[in-house]
Amino acid sequence: MATTGRSMIYSLLSFAIILSLLEMYREKLASSELLTILGGFVCSLLFLLMLTVIGNYQESTGTRTGWGAVILAEIVALVAAATVHRVCITTCFLFSAGLLYEVDKLSGMVLSMALTKPKGKRH
Repeated sequence: MATTGRSMIYSLLSFAIILSLLEMYREKLASSELLTILGGFVCSLLFLLMLTVIGNYQESTGTRTGWGAVILAEIVALVAAATVHRVCITTCFLFSAGLLYEVDKLSGMVLSMALTKPKGKRH
């Protein structure tokens, strides 16, 4: 399992690669309706990666901002979406809301499993 430092570095590198590819192909993504929606989805992946970076940074420093991390990651993703097309902003926001819901549901399941797991000796 990756530590918070490794996860933060991997997420940051993935963010940089996806952002650079998004900027390289922004004319192509803005050329049709379907590709514009795809551009919004790609920007929502940027949201997820930035949220991971911010969350891991907060975990390593011991600070918490609550919704501040979500809002900051969303602003970064929406600015990236705005460089592609106006419709990408809307689709990025909608896909990001869906991803945030799924991440919250997944983290709730993992937390409940960790709380119900008996604490025995670790080998």
